[in-house]
Amino acid sequence: MSKGSVFGGKAQGLRLERIQASPRFRDGTFQNTANVAPGLKRGTAFSTMGEYFLGGQARTPPGPLPSDSPLATWAKPAETGLRATWLGHSTVLLEIEGVRVLTDPVWGERASPSSFMGPKRFQPMPVRLSQLPHLDAVIISHDHYDHLDHPTLLELALTDVPFFTSLGVGAHLEAWGIPPERITELDWWESAPIPRSELRITAAPSQHFSGRGLGDRNRTLWSSFAVQSPKHKVFFSGDTGLTPEYGEIRQRLGPFDLVMLEVGAYHPAWGDIHLGPENALKALELLGGGAFLPVHWGTFNLAIHAWDEPAETLVRLAESQRVQLVMPRAGAPVEPRRFERVEPWWRLSPASQAAPPPLAEEVRRTG
Repeated sequence: MSKGSVFGGKAQGLRLERIQASPRFRDGTFQNTANVAPGLKRGTAFSTMGEYFLGGQARTPPGPLPSDSPLATWAKPAETGLRATWLGHSTVLLEIEGVRVLTDPVWGERASPSSFMGPKRFQPMPVRLSQLPHLDAVIISHDHYDHLDHPTLLELALTDVPFFTSLGVGAHLEAWGIPPERITELDWWESAPIPRSELRITAAPSQHFSGRGLGDRNRTLWSSFAVQSPKHKVFFSGDTGLTPEYGEIRQRLGPFDLVMLEVGAYHPAWGDIHLGPENALKALELLGGGAFLPVHWGTFNLAIHAWDEPAETLVRLAESQRVQLVMPRAGAPVEPRRFERVEPWWRLSPASQAAPPPLAEEVRRTG
């Protein structure tokens, strides 16, 4: 099997025709509903660069964070029918009535096209990719490197798992050896069933951008996703800024038992394309509430804020806003209906991390 370029492929044929027919594709690129640009806001470049080079924030933790092994729990069915395991960044294993769905899988060392440059993970995955149980579906929200990971996709290409993704992203997957019959591309509000199950996956609006290399900015779509079964509904934001379209998502696809929203890699200078913790709580309200599992934090240094700022801000605000915050340590499977309260596990000192659990040590040795 050809490994293909890390930059992926280019849409052609029927895939290109679907892109060009999308209401979101205008003047050769995909567009957000609002007039939102992907770069820094006008007049913020100088101050933002100064903060980047001179800021005193601790952007990485002093050592690997504590994590759990989910393997024993995964071997048993979820008693409530819905279980989620946050594995790091935006990678979550969802178990919905026995059907397993993996979101934005990233096991690579760097969120970058390079193996020696770019943001390097400071938190190892709690399990190896090969230790995952059999998957029924993989969701890829968009094509940025911290969500669409070349080495991870090469390994998943060797399995039989089907992929559900945004318009145009399938060209990358096909270039990396995934057969087209295992790829379902969705425009916003389109849905498709997960094979051999009663679950459906629906793509929904988000406010972001896309691209993996020079000259391909916004040539593929970015989406949020809803996973629905007869008994449960789960929402996954992908990457997004705050958009009133979340109210429409609630009306058409909600309410949700579990809401997974991005909370890290935010800054006022690019606040229209990422949520951050405060806007995530506003998005949760627009979506109609539900148990809130924060994602997109605690793994890569992708912004200027302190690495633990999203977690600390959420803990401070969630209680006063009566939000059911679900923040397990990486690798800890949780059933939202039975999650009682957040333990600030990320506050552990470096000394307390000197003797990690055996699995975490094993992961560090094997990479």
